[in-house]
Amino acid sequence: MFQAGEWVVCDHNGVCRILDITQMPELKKGVLYYELEPAGSAGSRIYAPVDGGRLVMRRLITAAEAKRLLEEIPLIEEIAIASEKKREEQYREAAKQYDCRQWVRLIKTIHARKRLRRLEGKKATYIDDKYISLAESNLYGELSAALDLTFGEAERLVREKIRAQELTEAENNV
Repeated sequence: MFQAGEWVVCDHNGVCRILDITQMPELKKGVLYYELEPAGSAGSRIYAPVDGGRLVMRRLITAAEAKRLLEEIPLIEEIAIASEKKREEQYREAAKQYDCRQWVRLIKTIHARKRLRRLEGKKATYIDDKYISLAESNLYGELSAALDLTFGEAERLVREKIRAQELTEAENNV
């Protein structure tokens, strides 16, 4: 059980602070709920059952884990897409784990695909835009909270790591 004051990752809501653990008789009598405030949305409230229900809730990664993740970005592989028909399904499977490494995999996979599509004179697809937005929002939000950075600073760090890897790969292919 989490405690009031803790920061957690709550499903698709991202990083949230637990404000209280309370009963909500208007929902279900005798059931305890976490009262959550999403980071960056002061005043907003989300109520999640303490027993978990269908929501995925986990502790925020530590600063040490976040730093290690940033260093490992070049080693994290893209998602091997089985077929175009299965692309969204594979994106969805990675996303529903609400795990930082999976967010990185999604970002790297979609970033590479968008780059290839641009070279072919094509635009990004709706599915790619949807999942990269979800992955970036969650990853940058968690890194910024864990490392006490702004969202933009976390985004810059991740983009620098991915860009450095791309440059290294381009040099090796020459």
